[in-house]
Amino acid sequence: MKKSLILLCFIAFSASFSNGQNKQMLHLNDLGYFEIPGLNVMAFQDIYPEGHQGGVGIIQNGERVATNGDLRLEATPGQWQPIPKQGKRIVDKANNLIKVTLTYPDSSKNRKGFNPIFYPDLYFNYDVTVKAEGNSIRVTVDLDRPLPKQFIGKVGFNFELYPTVLFGKAWYLDGQSGIFPRQPNGPTNLDENNEAQAIPYATGKRLVIAPESDMQRMVIESKNADILLLDGRNKHNNGWFVVRSVVPEGATKKAIEWVISPNAISDWKYQPVVHVSQIGYHPDQEKVAVIELDGQDKMAVEARLMRISETGAPEQVLKSIPKSWGKFLRYNYFQFDFSPIKREGIYIVQYGDSRTEPFRISAEVFKRHVWQPTLEYFLPVQMCHMRVNEKYKVWHGLCHMDDALMAQVDTNHYDGYVQGHSTLTKYKPLEPVPGLAVGGWHDAGDDDLRIESQAGETYILSLAYEAFKVNHDNTTIDQKNHLVEIHQPDGKPDLLQQIENGALSVMAGYRNLGRFYRGIMSPSLKQYVLVGDVSNQTDNLIYDPVLKGKEKTGTHSGISDDRWAFTEINPARDLSTIANIAAASRVLKGFNDELSLECITVAENLWPAIKDDDKNLTNNKIHAAIELYLTTSKDQYKQYILANESTIKSRISSLGWVIGRALPKINDARFTASIREAIAGYAAKIASDQKENPFGIPYKPVIWGAGWNIQEFGFQQYFLHTGFPDIVGKEYMMNALNFILGCHPGVNTSSFASGVGSRSVTTAYGYNRADWSYIPGGVVSGTALIRPDFPELKNFPYLWQQTEYVLGGGSSNFMFLVLAADQLLSK
Repeated sequence: MKKSLILLCFIAFSASFSNGQNKQMLHLNDLGYFEIPGLNVMAFQDIYPEGHQGGVGIIQNGERVATNGDLRLEATPGQWQPIPKQGKRIVDKANNLIKVTLTYPDSSKNRKGFNPIFYPDLYFNYDVTVKAEGNSIRVTVDLDRPLPKQFIGKVGFNFELYPTVLFGKAWYLDGQSGIFPRQPNGPTNLDENNEAQAIPYATGKRLVIAPESDMQRMVIESKNADILLLDGRNKHNNGWFVVRSVVPEGATKKAIEWVISPNAISDWKYQPVVHVSQIGYHPDQEKVAVIELDGQDKMAVEARLMRISETGAPEQVLKSIPKSWGKFLRYNYFQFDFSPIKREGIYIVQYGDSRTEPFRISAEVFKRHVWQPTLEYFLPVQMCHMRVNEKYKVWHGLCHMDDALMAQVDTNHYDGYVQGHSTLTKYKPLEPVPGLAVGGWHDAGDDDLRIESQAGETYILSLAYEAFKVNHDNTTIDQKNHLVEIHQPDGKPDLLQQIENGALSVMAGYRNLGRFYRGIMSPSLKQYVLVGDVSNQTDNLIYDPVLKGKEKTGTHSGISDDRWAFTEINPARDLSTIANIAAASRVLKGFNDELSLECITVAENLWPAIKDDDKNLTNNKIHAAIELYLTTSKDQYKQYILANESTIKSRISSLGWVIGRALPKINDARFTASIREAIAGYAAKIASDQKENPFGIPYKPVIWGAGWNIQEFGFQQYFLHTGFPDIVGKEYMMNALNFILGCHPGVNTSSFASGVGSRSVTTAYGYNRADWSYIPGGVVSGTALIRPDFPELKNFPYLWQQTEYVLGGGSSNFMFLVLAADQLLSK
């Protein structure tokens, strides 16, 4: 009897452990990756390993849990460290394998490019073969030659594990065990270069990840080299957990051989997701919930619109079977149209067991708590050369008052900053340039002031003020004393003060350098990657080489931590800046007349000097001419515009929204009719493009989230609609806004605008990302594409391609769209 009970218990335990295990066989699909229900294995389809998108990757039961399976030259590499160049990729369906050839170094990145990488003197080729075996994969690495002796122990196969879903989960490695910690813990040791390196949690041959979770359990077995389990966050704040095997000395064939067995739930299916605007809808607005189903679900069930009463009781106001839209990415989509419902109140959409967050239907829906966070929080918090207070809180201290030293010549820095053979100014390399510590916004999650973000942001804000006359005042901005007080009115329109802030930086650069700056950037990567209070990045004292070490006076110090001012010869960027400051001049008139006059004077002086004999400059030259004409009414700009009629028509997709604003002032009937004809053709293309996906916008996802581009599209649609209302409707602009506010693909339905809507991105790549926090009113790029078909928006602060904030349109285009929606729907 006792033996029978033991046997029954063993059978029950075995059944519970194997519950949900998938007995199907992994196979290659038509998109070039391995799949069974609950499991996808991609191999070298993504091309962004520095952003944790590359190599061998695994999507397990709907969550991307691992990536970047590939040879790396560091145990826990960061963003600016060597990555291989990918060569031929063979998808062999007959043998159920993928084989990829790769090379070190990548000559296109070795000490060159947008972010130059410094490779060691190591040259070799290798193949990574990923072969499906049942519901496991076998990964083998074959080198074309043994590694040089000095690189033994440094080259290994890395496999990165997404940390957030592992916090608090268990692991086993050859009898050793542990729990994945929420924060990186020591110990670390110093290597031969005196750099701290993570000490492995454990070493062995068989790693079991999250054994307690059917959703996450994964087994990795090495057939030769030991497995090391490491915490990449010890080396880099944005690191992941890393599983690594070092290439043994002398190894070539099967230098690495792993078998990876992720558990896939046999009946796993993607649960329905209902996408709506997280703030809601104006009564007169089109209202369509987009319902996202598993790719195998061909039929929809009933959807219901429920109105929530003051007592909490739901009242069904509409029910119907959603209309089938079709397949997009990996999902089947249906649309539930509730546009006829206009009664104001709080609503949810229910579809089976899935329901939305509460949203409003109200004529006031765009008037409060939507665009205001951008103006009240995000823009003030991003302001440079300021201390930014919010009552008891200091967002950041006074920063960068030592701006800036002239950049070193012949420098390919990073993040696209290059200084050529000359400084292009009267200043010598590393000589202080006076007058630059004024105005501007930190560009993004980083701190630089690049011309396109400073001038571009100023431009969008200028057009917003011109279109909507926003006189909202809830912030004190004191340029003289370098102080910002959030939620403290000062009697001046906040929007005009922000326009002034951008123009001050751009014009200070021109005034003191004799040309527009390329940008002002941190001198070292160590400073550039700082997270936290940006006032800690420099000492706010101007560098003086006469002072030694940490010697300092009241204004100068011997520490060369000052940011660098870069210059360039770039007529296209100059023309864009001319257009931007010409528009700023219009709205600053009467608010800061001196700055307004300086903007238009510089713009007019520079415009004729830039020739448009290069076709790549024509768009920018015309754009600048239009803004100059709108500001000055001078005939020379009007004649230039009229003379370029054919060019404007041929490039109507990029110039139509600009020229439409100028047509009433140009007042030429024949020219207007000609432009309208071109607009009609472009409108037909827009109408066709918006049918390519269920969200009604031109959405062609790549690696980065597409939100910023879609916002820009919506921004331009406003001007096309207001300029040509009988040709271009407002629905495309509204679709773009809805996309940002939550109606976008993937399981994460958050509004991309932090702090806006019932659910929004509140773990973002701002300067406070180390605190897993956010800046209200900042707008992230949003849902990215894991190639070829998986939309992803993780709750993780270190994926800049999904959750970074930027200037130059990232938040201001959103604010503009909300104001535009309110204006158009309130008429």
